[in-house]
Amino acid sequence: MGDDPRRELAEFLRTRRTRLRPQDVGLEPGPRRRVAGLRREELALLAGVSSDYYQRMEQGRDVRPSEQVLDAVARALNFSAEETRHLHSLAAAARTPTRLPRSYEPEEVPDTTLRLLRTMPSPALVVGRFLDVLAWNPLGGALLGDFTRQPQRERNLLALFLSPEADRACPNRAATVAELIGMLRTQVAADPGHPRAVELVGGLAVRSDEFAALWALHDVEEPTRGQMRLDHPQVGELNLDWDAYPIPGNPGPVLMVCTAAEDSPDAERLQLLADQLLADQLLADRLGAPRRP
Repeated sequence: MGDDPRRELAEFLRTRRTRLRPQDVGLEPGPRRRVAGLRREELALLAGVSSDYYQRMEQGRDVRPSEQVLDAVARALNFSAEETRHLHSLAAAARTPTRLPRSYEPEEVPDTTLRLLRTMPSPALVVGRFLDVLAWNPLGGALLGDFTRQPQRERNLLALFLSPEADRACPNRAATVAELIGMLRTQVAADPGHPRAVELVGGLAVRSDEFAALWALHDVEEPTRGQMRLDHPQVGELNLDWDAYPIPGNPGPVLMVCTAAEDSPDAERLQLLADQLLADQLLADRLGAPRRP
């Protein structure tokens, strides 16, 4: 992960410009094109800015585009709402003077949220800003399996789905990894110097060629909702929807809740898993074994 916000902004613009074809934005392709996607001068023309100004943006030089210029560039690049917000985030970081190192408090789960987790009938997790899994309820733990026994610093959703075992447990693993990386990049853009972000992205890039290649694409996703498909060893395939709910307080962890469509085979399998979990716990209580977390 680059620690220079201007470089991050420049690379984001470059990757998006090279993906667009002239015909995508109403331009004639023309002969002898030696660059992938739009030329810089074509993009500048569409955005209504000078070629030199846009070139300096894409070179990571010290320019401070206004909100209007950013919106014009976003329109020219056919950005989604998520990509537009990400562009503004990167530009804001690039405009901010370098700050002295500051201390960061570890992410914590409020006691009230832990109590709420224990009452929830659906699988639920508390996930930190950078996809660290901070807490879970029993049914959420049943979905995660042995992952819950990993050391705290290794309990990260991306590390889970990048592991060799994930191919067997998650049939759409590649799509899930791409989505999670897009979510992580959105979060990193909001605080690029955060030590956990630097540690996590740097470590994953070294250990996983797949992560490094996808990170270089600069795709972004907002961590609000999605789908999860798992092949659970006890009940078989589960197709679940998840929604993320911000926890009251400072920006940080979210409550991720998984559900299945009513009266669907997935809902039946999820209930079967809950019943098995309850039976196992009742047996453990009778035998005097410690309760599962």
